[in-house]
Amino acid sequence: MPDYGSLFHPIVRLPEEYWVFDFTRPTNTEWQCPLNYQIGRYDEHRPGMYVTELFSGERDLHVGLDIGAPIGTEVFAFADGEVYSMGINPEAGSYGPTIITQHELRLPNAVGSSVLSERVKFWVLHGHLSTESLAMVEVGESIIAGQVIATIGNEQENGGWPPHIHIQISLERPVDNDLPGVVKLCDRDDALKKYPDPRLIVGQVY
Repeated sequence: MPDYGSLFHPIVRLPEEYWVFDFTRPTNTEWQCPLNYQIGRYDEHRPGMYVTELFSGERDLHVGLDIGAPIGTEVFAFADGEVYSMGINPEAGSYGPTIITQHELRLPNAVGSSVLSERVKFWVLHGHLSTESLAMVEVGESIIAGQVIATIGNEQENGGWPPHIHIQISLERPVDNDLPGVVKLCDRDDALKKYPDPRLIVGQVY
């Protein structure tokens, strides 16, 4: 059973069974996942996955968390906050429709910990959404935990990816409604400080 803990609302309602991918290994293009919901891991080196010009063949360390789900699946605000920015990142391989929310909360000190930090301001990127999501909220709007703020998009609108949402926490203010969802492996240490593990808000999904 997914462990969301008691602090936050699930961003996507996961069923009891879902697949956890391991993209550190070569992908078998003929294999199809047997489950409708999947997890793509944080801090995962994914060689050979990011081949469009956007990544320059150099960025392949994933610093967000992916939740694969059917097209149109509802995306919820995990906590109270406000809509910081929204728009479309149109490059091939990018996020497509994207919404970033802003929060000032106490977070767990570590994944699975019951010890909370001091209040901290941070931002959460929701990428690979449907185009209709951009009409569901407005920049500057206050949102509440459990509010539907978006839906998951299809491959034609979400940057060219199988349907999923990319969740990324940032301790630095985002610029231009964007964050680097994958970084160079040599930049790992700095990136993990800027972009903490999304399981702090999603729960121990793996």
